[in-house]
Amino acid sequence: MSDSNKPPVWFWVVSVVALLWNLMGVAAYLGDAYTSIEQLEQMTQEQRALFEGRPAWVTAAFAIAVFGGTLGSIALLIRKKWAKPLLVLSLIAALAQFVYNTFMTNTIEVMGNQAIFFPILVLGIGLYLVFLAKKSIQKGWLS
Repeated sequence: MSDSNKPPVWFWVVSVVALLWNLMGVAAYLGDAYTSIEQLEQMTQEQRALFEGRPAWVTAAFAIAVFGGTLGSIALLIRKKWAKPLLVLSLIAALAQFVYNTFMTNTIEVMGNQAIFFPILVLGIGLYLVFLAKKSIQKGWLS
């Protein structure tokens, strides 16, 4: 790679923010995966039913989404093309998780309308990161 293929400063800023965003997702996943009995007891009956009734594939999609996004963000920071497939995988997993939560359960009824806004934000950021990786490959910033 030549210096002419050096990414601009904003690329680095976005990549660091993406990594921090995805690390927050990892923290959320770990908090979810290690929910204690005490935490379950603080949930409403409806919230607990949603939590305990979730299929394993949805939990797996959550893990794939956040760990794939984290690895994809690291790949951006070390300027590797494999950022794109990891970020695509992360986006697909997030989409699967949110389709289940939004259309196959009563999550919105139980959690309120905010349960729709956060998934839209997550999917929007995921789509942007895929676009960033694609454009970065085209511009020669990733090898």
